[in-house]
Amino acid sequence: MGCLDRDKLPCHLAIIMDGNGRWAQQKHLSRIKGHQKGLESLRVVVETCAELGIKILTLYAFSKENWRRPKDEVNELMRLLRHYLVEAREELLGHDIRLNAIGDLDDLPLETRQLLLETMVFTQRHGGLVLNLALSYGGRSEIVAGVKAAIQDVQHGRITPDEITPENFSNYLFTPDLPDPDLLIRTSGEQRISNFMLWQLAYTELYFTRTLWPDFGRQELVRALEEYCSRERRFGRTSSQLVEGEAR
Repeated sequence: MGCLDRDKLPCHLAIIMDGNGRWAQQKHLSRIKGHQKGLESLRVVVETCAELGIKILTLYAFSKENWRRPKDEVNELMRLLRHYLVEAREELLGHDIRLNAIGDLDDLPLETRQLLLETMVFTQRHGGLVLNLALSYGGRSEIVAGVKAAIQDVQHGRITPDEITPENFSNYLFTPDLPDPDLLIRTSGEQRISNFMLWQLAYTELYFTRTLWPDFGRQELVRALEEYCSRERRFGRTSSQLVEGEAR
């Protein structure tokens, strides 16, 4: 990791962890085995981000649509989440990682939700990497909920319609205290964002890799970060404007 320019690393990295099922299918294993192997990749990526000094890592762990999967698979995913929350406590403590979660958390089974909230409280004073798990998350439903909350504030006189700006509306989403992602990585070769952080990804750099999530490790992550560091982020401006801004 010595060739990475740490000053150019993303502040907020988001990852769509995709390909567990296909990895298992290729190896003639059950989809559950694929999810179990994917959990190993999650641990490696979290540890690497903490070592690199990345401030926020958001992982798309379970979407609203994932509830439609076979019941046995959903139950196993919830069990794996609970297992991770228990087993990772020492790791979170050792790397000063704070756990956060976004999504419709009330959808989670009671035991899973309670353990999640307990772990968030356990790590709330940690000052290193923020590990942000997107659980029962859907970008469209997040925006709709935000619109409803803003309408309620207008109706109760807490704000005026003119105060609903792109900047202020962000406060009604699941991520009011987090900057938008700088880089989104999606594994498995799929090139879409699948209802993930639709508002927050407006100017995010996208990186797609054909590597399936269970095979995504330290080297793949560093390769994606190197690619990100080589890009010029203009946010609607021209390259010459960026140069002029740096010269001032």
